[in-house]
Amino acid sequence: MNKVPNLPKSNTKTPWFWIPSLYFSEGLPYFAIVVLSTIMYKKLGISNAELAFFTAWLYLPWVIKPLWSPFVELFKTKRLWIISMQFLLGVGFAGVALSLSVNHYVQYTMAFFWLLAFSSATHDIAADGYYMSALDDGQQAFFVGIRSTFYRLAGITGQGLIVVFAGFMEKYYAIEIAWRTTFFLLAGILCIFALYHWFMLPKIESKNRSIPQDQQNIAQIMENISNVFATFFQKQYIALYLAFILLYRLGEAQLGKIAALFMLDPREKGGLGLETLDVGIIYGTVGVFALVLGGIIGGILVSQHGLKYWIWWMALAINLPDLVYVFMAWEQPRSLLLIQALVAIEQFGYGFGFTAFMLYLIYIAKGEFKTAHYALATGFMAAGMMIPSMFSGQIQELLGYKLFFIWVIIASIPAFYIISRLPLDKAYGRMNHG
Repeated sequence: MNKVPNLPKSNTKTPWFWIPSLYFSEGLPYFAIVVLSTIMYKKLGISNAELAFFTAWLYLPWVIKPLWSPFVELFKTKRLWIISMQFLLGVGFAGVALSLSVNHYVQYTMAFFWLLAFSSATHDIAADGYYMSALDDGQQAFFVGIRSTFYRLAGITGQGLIVVFAGFMEKYYAIEIAWRTTFFLLAGILCIFALYHWFMLPKIESKNRSIPQDQQNIAQIMENISNVFATFFQKQYIALYLAFILLYRLGEAQLGKIAALFMLDPREKGGLGLETLDVGIIYGTVGVFALVLGGIIGGILVSQHGLKYWIWWMALAINLPDLVYVFMAWEQPRSLLLIQALVAIEQFGYGFGFTAFMLYLIYIAKGEFKTAHYALATGFMAAGMMIPSMFSGQIQELLGYKLFFIWVIIASIPAFYIISRLPLDKAYGRMNHG
C-alpha cells in the first residue's frame, strides 16, 4: 500500500486537509465564470451574438496571466494571495447577485465577472505555486491525481450541480431571483473556503521582505520575462506551433460556446427547448464523466504507441463527433436519454483528442525556460478558445443552428493541414521515452 511521503517538520498539517479543498476552490470559480455566465445571460434573454461576444472576453485573464505570475511569486506570500483571492471571489459572486436587481444589469454583472476572472486567474497562479512550495517532489507526485480529481469535481459542481440548482430554483421563482440565489450560494461557498484555508493552509513562507532585494528581484524578473519571450518566439517552428495551438480547436471552441444555448433555445428557434436543470445534468454529470474517461484512455494509448501514432486519430476524435450536433439540429430529438448519449459521445471524443493537444504543448515547451514556455503556450491555448467563441454567436445567428454546426465541422479542416506539417519525434509520449 502506498503511503504519503513524510512531511517536513515545519509543516504539521497533512496535505489531505488542504489539497482537495484548494483545487476544488480553484476549479469552481473558473467553471462558474465560463459556463454559468453564459447560461444565466441566455435565461435572462440576451441574444446569442451578444452573450457569446462579451463572455468570450472573460478568457482574457487566463491568456495573459503569465505576464503577472512572477509578481504573485514576489510580493507577500502565496498563502495570503490564495486566501485574499478566495474572499475577493466571494465578494465578486455576491456583486453579480446584487447587480441582477438593478437597471443596466448586463454592464454591472459583466464588471463583476471581469473582477472574478482576474481574481480566479491570480488564484490559479498562487495555488499552483503554493502546491510546489509546500510539497517535496515525492509529495507532489503522490497528490497530483488528488488535485486533478478535485478540480474535476469542481467542474461537475460548477457546470452540473450549480446549474441544476439554478434550474430547480427557476421552477419555483422568477428567473432573476433564481440566479441571484445561485450566485449568493457561490459567494457563500468561496467565503467559507477562504475562512477554512485561513486556518488550514500551513504558513510555509516568510512575510519579511527586503525592499532593496525586492527591487533587485523586480529588475531580474523583467529581464527574465524578456528572455522567456525572446527564446519562445525564436523557436525553429514557432509559426507552425502557434498555428497548431490556435487552430486545433477552432471548430470546438465555437461549438463549446453555443452548445448549451442550442439546448436551451425553444424548438421553434431551432433549439431543443430543454430546461436549465436538464442542461446541468447533461453537461455537468454525463458530459464530464465522458470527458474524463476520454482523457484517461487517450493518455494510456499515447503512452503505449507515442503521440505521433495517435495525433491524427485524436484530431479526428475531437472534431468528427461534433456531427452529433448536426444530427440534433436537423432532427431535434425529444428523448433526454438520446441527447445525453449523443453529448457523451462528443465529450468523450473531446477528452480523447485533447490529450494530443496538451502533450504537444509540453513538446513545444521543451528546452530552456520549459516551465515559462509552457505557461506561454497555455496562454495562446486560452486565446484559441477566446477568439473563435467571441464570434460564434454572430455566426450562429447568421446561419441558424443547422448550418452553424456544419460550419463547425468545416472549421476543423485547417487543423488537419497544420498537423500534416508538424515536427514530432516518433517516440515522443511513449512510456519510458525521455
